Amino acid sequence: MKASEFDQQFDDGEDITALLDLSKAHRPGLEAKRINVDFPSWMVHSLDKEAHRLGVTRQSLIKLWLADKLDHLRPHTG
Repeated sequence: MKASEFDQQFDDGEDITALLDLSKAHRPGLEAKRINVDFPSWMVHSLDKEAHRLGVTRQSLIKLWLADKLDHLRPHTG
């Protein structure tokens, strides 16, 4: 298939997923990078209580809170 045909199918809103090799697909900037952070025990206890209350893991709670804070710090246009 020519690139122009592929582009036209995409532009027409046709389903092109069968034409893609998704085995190597990735979303730039979302690759995981492991870090270590030391917290005082009182903070870990509080995180665990809140994570349990929300039904999520401690790691998920930390990620959610950090993402929320970073989103508020980023300048928004529009």
